[in-house]
Amino acid sequence: MRENSRFFVALKQPRFLLLYFLNRFSRFIRSDKQYYRWQYYCFTGHWLDIDNPQTYVEKMQWLKVHDRNPLYTTMADKYAVKNYVAKKIGEQYIVPLLGVWDKPEQIDYKNLPDKFVLKATHGGGALDVVICRDKKSLEKDKVKKKLDKSLASDFWRMREYQYKNIPRKIIAEEYLEDETGQLTDYKVMCFSGKAKLIQVHRNRFTHQTQDIYDTEWNKVRLWQRGYPFTDDMVKKPQVLDEMLRCSEVLAEGLPQVRVDWYVVNGKLYFGELTLTDGGGFADWEPKEWDEKIADWINLPSK
Repeated sequence: MRENSRFFVALKQPRFLLLYFLNRFSRFIRSDKQYYRWQYYCFTGHWLDIDNPQTYVEKMQWLKVHDRNPLYTTMADKYAVKNYVAKKIGEQYIVPLLGVWDKPEQIDYKNLPDKFVLKATHGGGALDVVICRDKKSLEKDKVKKKLDKSLASDFWRMREYQYKNIPRKIIAEEYLEDETGQLTDYKVMCFSGKAKLIQVHRNRFTHQTQDIYDTEWNKVRLWQRGYPFTDDMVKKPQVLDEMLRCSEVLAEGLPQVRVDWYVVNGKLYFGELTLTDGGGFADWEPKEWDEKIADWINLPSK
């Protein structure tokens, strides 16, 4: 969505308008605590008690202030994380890397296959991804504009500090798709090194849906605002046990983390590590689940 479009959408709700200006001028608010208090108010309509967090979102704000492990930068870097994960669980889980460049004009299209994926190393979300299914029809000028915009964006401006010091590069990865012709995302939510829930996201680039399962693959009546759930029963992946085991290895020693995976032709591929799901504002419905998930987060010493 373009910047001016965001502004006109924000006009419809005063708190979203405040959030728009808060993000635009966040550099003028020196105190992280104060910034998070205002941000929390924009999202919830309430003021944050960051010193006595009880809910999932409140605890996520506490972690954003007090838990700034330098390793998090490596974990959030889409290039550096490949080597990190390969050392932890093995290279067989890594989506093959086809190239890495500093600028879009340096991309070596000649030596790329007909299908590939381009993404900025410091960004997040589908808006920062270029999916090429046919190199001959690729509009390289539009790709350059999109990647230039991604490289120029300050993804950490909402004070997700793991993104702040990531070197800004572009990587090309092998194109993956499953039997649906798309790619299902399996996002394993881990707390204190233990897998608890799996988010299943489908139709990411059309009409994205989200369904939640426990680790025994029982569907849970639980959802995040903004993601429609379905009545479908997603087929249990044959590699579920392997997915959970690898997730717990990667989550070891962390208060919480989301470990994302793909499954293609029965093979498990690592996607990314997400430390602040939804920027730390991924609120859960029904509300009793918000408190239950919050109880799984054991806050470390400051």
